[in-house]
Amino acid sequence: MSTSVQWTPTHGEPYRPVPYRPARMPAEESLARAAELRERMADRRTVRRFSADPVPERVVRDAIACAATAPSGAHQQPWTFVLVKDPEVRARIRAAAEEEERVSYAGRLGEEWLAALRPLGTDEVKPHLTDAPALIVVFQQRYWLGPDGERRKHYYVDESVGIAVGMLLSALHLSGLAALVHTPSPMRFLGEVLGRPVNEKAFAVIPVGYPADDCQVPDLVRKSLDQVLVEV
Repeated sequence: MSTSVQWTPTHGEPYRPVPYRPARMPAEESLARAAELRERMADRRTVRRFSADPVPERVVRDAIACAATAPSGAHQQPWTFVLVKDPEVRARIRAAAEEEERVSYAGRLGEEWLAALRPLGTDEVKPHLTDAPALIVVFQQRYWLGPDGERRKHYYVDESVGIAVGMLLSALHLSGLAALVHTPSPMRFLGEVLGRPVNEKAFAVIPVGYPADDCQVPDLVRKSLDQVLVEV
């Protein structure tokens, strides 16, 4: 395992470049890896029915470490990942999330949004928040908060945290685990339940585990490459 120097804020420091000379992968190996990755990622599905079986914590921690390598605006790394395993805390999160979701599905979302959700079979009941053995609650740091209360603005926070979450989902899937991105709205209760500081805003709740034996997913079709790729 690689070791790293403990991060400290770099605001205002001079540019100090270091050499970067990664070994170039042979084209044949690159092609093989890309094809394998494409095939494995095509099997990734969002799961809402989880087994209660425990998952190796090291796998989850390594996936979070992979997510934390994501690029970020001005390299400010504006994310916090809270790993929630305590059943009582997960139950509190589920109760608060379902309270908000009942309001949303009762009309707050609006018919257009509800119509978009209908093919996915979702509703206000969220068993994945307690069935999955772990939750990763992702927070975005809207600004840096020093121990003395000093504040410095972060940049491109939404984009940076979104990229990190994408890398987290990929790492979890490629490590054999299933996940779901859950975004109850509003999400202020997550910071309160988990005691997060004022500079952090909840971004997503990600249940992690193995699919339940009776797990089902919507019969969906992804866009083909020629529907998403434009070459100029």
